[in-house]
Amino acid sequence: MKVSTRGRYALRLMIDLAQHRDEGFISLKEISSRQGITVRYLEQIIAILLKAGFVQSFRGKSGGYRLSRNPREYTTEDILKLTEGALLPLSCLAAQENQCPRASHCSTLPFWKGLHKVIADYLQHVTLEDLAEQQKNIGCDYGAGI
Repeated sequence: MKVSTRGRYALRLMIDLAQHRDEGFISLKEISSRQGITVRYLEQIIAILLKAGFVQSFRGKSGGYRLSRNPREYTTEDILKLTEGALLPLSCLAAQENQCPRASHCSTLPFWKGLHKVIADYLQHVTLEDLAEQQKNIGCDYGAGI
């Protein structure tokens, strides 16, 4: 599993909104300035997040974006699945019933299933609130480490 720039930047955008949620609607220009991500790229990501109902928008002079829910209600799995699609280490794990002709005697399939389970369990338990708090604790107002 390799997380793309879009997935990493989506996490950073969501962390930024979580950290600044008490300020109301936040413009993409502000987020861009703090995160070092172009407004154009943020527009592509925010469209995905809006469509999924993860964020709300408000037009006008004091417009911008804010989270639709409390940061503890978003898991990193939610955000990454939305932007990345399936979070599988191998494509053969995608189908409900594995179509690979070697599946019944594949000696590594249990390993790959186990790896997928570990990744999924971890992503399901790390929330947006956890990431925002981690950023706050290390004293930064941006997600450059992500």
